[in-house]
Amino acid sequence: MPIWSELGKKDQQELLAESRARYDGLKARSLRLDLSRGKPGPDALDFSNGILGALEDYHAEGGIDVRNYGVVDGLPELKRLFADLLGVPAGNMIVGGNSSLTHMYNTFAMLYLFGAPDGMGDMDCRPWHRGDAAKILCPVPGYDRHFNLSADFGAKLVNIPMEKDGPDMDEAERLAASDPSVKGIWVVPLYSNPAGSVLSREKALRLACMKAAAPDFRVFWDNAYGVHHLWEEHEAPDILSMCCEAGYPERAFYFFSTSKVNFPGSGVGLVATGPKTIERMKVHLKLQTIGFDKIPQLRTVRFFDGKAENVRLHMTKLAKVLRPKFEFVMDRLDAEFGGTGLLSYERPLGGYFISVDVPEGCAKKVVEIASEAGAALTPAGATFPYGKDPKDSNIRIAPTFPSLEDLADTLDIFCASVKLAALEKYLAV
Repeated sequence: MPIWSELGKKDQQELLAESRARYDGLKARSLRLDLSRGKPGPDALDFSNGILGALEDYHAEGGIDVRNYGVVDGLPELKRLFADLLGVPAGNMIVGGNSSLTHMYNTFAMLYLFGAPDGMGDMDCRPWHRGDAAKILCPVPGYDRHFNLSADFGAKLVNIPMEKDGPDMDEAERLAASDPSVKGIWVVPLYSNPAGSVLSREKALRLACMKAAAPDFRVFWDNAYGVHHLWEEHEAPDILSMCCEAGYPERAFYFFSTSKVNFPGSGVGLVATGPKTIERMKVHLKLQTIGFDKIPQLRTVRFFDGKAENVRLHMTKLAKVLRPKFEFVMDRLDAEFGGTGLLSYERPLGGYFISVDVPEGCAKKVVEIASEAGAALTPAGATFPYGKDPKDSNIRIAPTFPSLEDLADTLDIFCASVKLAALEKYLAV
């Protein structure tokens, strides 16, 4: 397909007619396909079936009976496994529950309801619900669940541009230094959602050292895809050590889970932070539960034999399943749109998504007509706070769940929808 804008009017009209005929033909097939969320497919889940039989007994280290109450902050042997895997201090960690989002939500609840030590750990800061509404910096395009969680507490979400190596730190530093109501920033350091980019060490260091008008400014470090390498392996900067060395040992909250490592419904999640803040979090946690479900925790330890290297080997198996899906999508987008000016995308370095940009003002229309033809996509605007993409151009593609056959059908509909929506807009039909 040639660059559409360089074609004459007659050729453009013919191209539009071809695109409409193709779309109508696909719609007539009455397909029901889903590319809307990043979740593992059955082929990936099958690699973890062994975890279901991983327990020959129910006793963890020290004789702990995992069927009973207790150990509110997680099994020690699981903490050591995560410490080896992620480089996070085991003593500054809470492990429990299948979702890191639960830890994120509880973290926000603590900050809003009770406050926490300042970034240096020198004094307690007042709860965020007192005074002006907290502002949270949101790199865009980014992760909708981060944005929705923050907004649920009444925070004001502030867009900052996402660059190839992380957030626009000039803008982040300017905002944080000039406004005491700026309380935090969301960061996905390894394989960002949705672009799949890697945060540079230089930007991580700036996050750790940045001057903030709010003494309790926080870095919400969601390393959700920290072991989800697709091609070569990358390593997330050690934000907790960086913050400590910069004199802000309590500044960062580190989140991680095994939701996409083995079974999302029965995995384990963690939060780690500075020593004073983690002790404060345990005080509140003990009022919520006498202990998370420790059976998934022990299963995780036993399945991986307590070794970080076994987690890494497991992830190489998953990558062999996921990599062909990503390559299939990118090859298809190149074939359909290369040189046309109708679509561009970020080649992810890892993770779970591909970030696509269609012509300005077309994303909502693409999602709408793709859905009408039987292909569910992530809602347009989801990668921006409040669901409002200023350019109405970004769409997040999640290729991990469908089979290659379903992925092919879904991409047929997606590509036809992009061409139809874009050409109709530009030709004002």
